[in-house]
Amino acid sequence: MPQRLILVAKVKSPHLGSTLRDALPLFLDRGWYVTGEPGLEEAWALAGLDPGRLEIAPELGAGLDTRAVQADLCLVLGGDGTLLHAARQVGRHGTPILGINLGSLGFLTAHPVSGAREAVQAFLAGKLVLDVRSMLEAELWRQGALLARQTVLNDAVLAKGALARIMDMRLKVDGQDAGPMKADGLIVATPTGSTAYALSAGGPILHPSLEAFVIAPICPHTLTLRPSVVPASRPISITLVDAEDAHLTLDGQVGYRVMPGDEVKLRQSEARITLLQQPNFDFFALLQQKLHWGDR
Repeated sequence: MPQRLILVAKVKSPHLGSTLRDALPLFLDRGWYVTGEPGLEEAWALAGLDPGRLEIAPELGAGLDTRAVQADLCLVLGGDGTLLHAARQVGRHGTPILGINLGSLGFLTAHPVSGAREAVQAFLAGKLVLDVRSMLEAELWRQGALLARQTVLNDAVLAKGALARIMDMRLKVDGQDAGPMKADGLIVATPTGSTAYALSAGGPILHPSLEAFVIAPICPHTLTLRPSVVPASRPISITLVDAEDAHLTLDGQVGYRVMPGDEVKLRQSEARITLLQQPNFDFFALLQQKLHWGDR
């Protein structure tokens, strides 16, 4: 039975056309079917690829449920934001993800664009290893009604608007009162997301294999309110007591308005993300490279 590739890409990247030209023939020559999100047609044509070999799936770009789109691999061409989108849309249903970094930072899309063809060749030869990451399930409740549920790879952020007053929140961990919090917001991050917004808020870096969450306040009103790490098995609840303009942002890409009295419930998702890495993948070497440790 022919294998299927789901293609998720940053369509505005100037490197997309050349990367498609380098990497996609390796799949097409082996008879793979390719399914992509809307907007890829132009780059596909610029790469000189047969337009009849690309099937467009509108649900990939519309944030709709993609469980019906079965695939053997999701190829991500872009940055970490592109991969986060692919993780929510495709990866959480079990499809492994191979990320090619077309940007600059790239904690998640660890394969450089210059080595795109080599990364695909390594995958086809069965030489890449599985890197399984935990996810966070977020729910927004209002007056006993569920307003939204989303599974995310990086973080959930409850924060105030640009001109709003400081937020008053109440935090619970595993049903136990963790105290009132006055801050500009609160970040709950997975180990994968510990190198994202939570790191900027002073949070620790967690190894991606850990089963834990980072809880990091944003500009707390009390200087002794510091980031903490809790077991992933303990559900987290944040109730908004008072705020003028508050929003819940998931993976920096999906947002919801939050009103006083609303509750954000967070727990470890049953879904996992599988990234494909080189056998010599070294998390600490990646940190040194991306965060410029040791530079003067």
